[in-house]
Amino acid sequence: MSYPGFSLDLDVQLPGRGVTALYGHSGSGKTTCLRCIAGLERATQAFVQINGEIWQDTQQRTFVPVHKRALGYIFQEASLFAHLSVRGNLEFGLGRIPRHERKVDLDRAFELLGITHLMQRDPAHLSGGERQRVGIARALLTNPKLLLMDEPLAALDSQRKREIIPYLERLHAELDIPVLYVSHSQDEVARLADHIVVLSHGKALASGPIGETLARLDLPLAFDDDAGVVLQGTVAAFDAHYHLLTLQLPHSAQQLKVAHQALAIGRPMRIKIQARDISLSLDRIEHSSILNSLQATVISETATDNQAHVLVRLDVDGSALLARITRYSRDQLGLQPGQRLWAQVKSAAVLV
Repeated sequence: MSYPGFSLDLDVQLPGRGVTALYGHSGSGKTTCLRCIAGLERATQAFVQINGEIWQDTQQRTFVPVHKRALGYIFQEASLFAHLSVRGNLEFGLGRIPRHERKVDLDRAFELLGITHLMQRDPAHLSGGERQRVGIARALLTNPKLLLMDEPLAALDSQRKREIIPYLERLHAELDIPVLYVSHSQDEVARLADHIVVLSHGKALASGPIGETLARLDLPLAFDDDAGVVLQGTVAAFDAHYHLLTLQLPHSAQQLKVAHQALAIGRPMRIKIQARDISLSLDRIEHSSILNSLQATVISETATDNQAHVLVRLDVDGSALLARITRYSRDQLGLQPGQRLWAQVKSAAVLV
């Protein structure tokens, strides 16, 4: 579809489960894409198929209206009915779905989103994070085959974002409902998504698994201030005195220490390490406040938008890292592809 000065031209096939992020800066086409999938906008030429069900096919003149598409749509602002309590808002959505077709019942929605204690409250007396959790619960109760989330955290301050993200992670872990998640925040995407589509000016620059795609040096997201990589490890130990988790890296004997509360040994854990938080050394440095030193191999480098910096891609036993360092440091270290060195990562800098 197109508007004056803008066109949306996408041809992607996405996983039928898990969380897929549509990532890009303002004006890249993220929300327009979501609205076309929802049927809120009618693309002039489109084919939209969700897990085998065709919602739009312009060649066959097929267009399923939005109220007949089995989806839940979560906007930046939760539009709750002011005259109804939290329970009333949720019961309003639930009443449209026959009992035998419900995937999530009312009590389960309350429990998943942690809003049981809010049942009798009016929307006016809820915080922004609480309102958004109620909005997500209401979307779940419509029995969706697909959840569309349009920057659901954008209107929240940092404290409210930290409050709601664990609930989004829980939905991801416990419900088998595919999610399309729109965001311009790499940290949100890294924490929540399995797959990412990078959009720019209405086109897909890349589409792939989150770990591989964030580490690519040929994409603009590698040059964002919050650029970094996602690693999926396994909890190996916990130091109760210092509140440090030891995380075993995949397919590797190397480990990372991460500042975090106790988790069960053997539990999978996802972390993000930002490129700006990695320093490089030719020798392993002992007696340092930086607890993590990972042996790595230089793969490649590229210039950045800052003439003083370069971005270096590293391999740690099959896991990718990105390091943003100065060109001066690059030259002093004499970095070359294939070179072995040490990547140092502060425990306090790891995002979990």
